[in-house]
Amino acid sequence: EIPYEEYSMYAVIMAGGKGTRFWPLSREKRPKHLLNITGEKSIIQYTVDRMTPLIKKDNILIVTGASHCDEIRDQLPELPLENILIEPVGRNTAPCIGLAAIRIRKRDPDAVMVVLPSDHLITDTERFLDSLTVARDMAKRESCLVTIGITPRWAETGYGYMERGEAADTIRKTNVYAVRSFREKPDRSTAETLFSDGGFFWNSGMFIWKASTILDKIRQLIPDLYEGLLKIEDSIGTQHESDVLSEVYQDIKPISIDYGVMEKVPDVYMVEGDFGWNDIGSWDALWDVLDKDNHGNAMRGNIITFNTSNSLVYSPHKMVALIGVEDLIVVETKDSLLICRRGDSQDVKKVVEYLEEKGLKEYL
Repeated sequence: EIPYEEYSMYAVIMAGGKGTRFWPLSREKRPKHLLNITGEKSIIQYTVDRMTPLIKKDNILIVTGASHCDEIRDQLPELPLENILIEPVGRNTAPCIGLAAIRIRKRDPDAVMVVLPSDHLITDTERFLDSLTVARDMAKRESCLVTIGITPRWAETGYGYMERGEAADTIRKTNVYAVRSFREKPDRSTAETLFSDGGFFWNSGMFIWKASTILDKIRQLIPDLYEGLLKIEDSIGTQHESDVLSEVYQDIKPISIDYGVMEKVPDVYMVEGDFGWNDIGSWDALWDVLDKDNHGNAMRGNIITFNTSNSLVYSPHKMVALIGVEDLIVVETKDSLLICRRGDSQDVKKVVEYLEEKGLKEYL
């Protein structure tokens, strides 16, 4: 275990996503991060467990929506109730991070905060915590913004990229690099170029900085958001807190922390991450990480296969038999059935968009 350091450190876990690419298992009321699709626990439970050798549970905050609040409290009873922060409406990552940062600033103005998505898989926790510790030390000492760049394993079009610059420092025998540029999710040919270049890393969506540092950047770059955050901060602990929160969020413009801050400031640094990271953003990504039989089939449930290979079958309720097929994804729930080719599961969100368009809310 990495020991607690002498200064304060918090984790902020963003748990506001819908997980539309995991339909039909992931639904509005029970999205991906609340499901136990990678093991015995839910993804968000694993995310919290992963942090506890480094950060006390009293210092772990979850930011979520009202519709998921009760389920998160049930799944994470070890966290203090006041650490579950509820956004009245989703406004992307910059307001979410700002809301947590003002809470942390109220508790400890000099604290470092680690911002994490709720729905990522990491297989090597020790190396992950080592990377966070290096990033934390950099963020503390230099009052700068630090992120984790994932060493790419293939030419991925579903992730943003960051370009590694010069080594800026060495902490705990690990290099910390300047980030030269950020790149949006690329098309196939661009992804191939970035991958073969060797100097580009996947953007993990994990950030490390002092609460005071990120709030100062928001003040400079997204002043309207900062003004709203100050109103919320002033109301914390008063009887008007929930009303002020709702009023402010009605006027907040959705903006990501990447677009609003990270791509616009010169002092962003990166620690290389190589710890078995996967954002499990689709059924294809889940097939990549699940255990498979000798024919490349990943199966959950009562499944029979003959002459079937490289397929994912998820059917906890019905017995499913596959004969003479390959590269399929089959997902069964009580009211829906998904069948698609492996490689096409990013398009599952189109099904969700269709259901929304047709008003078929019972399947959402």
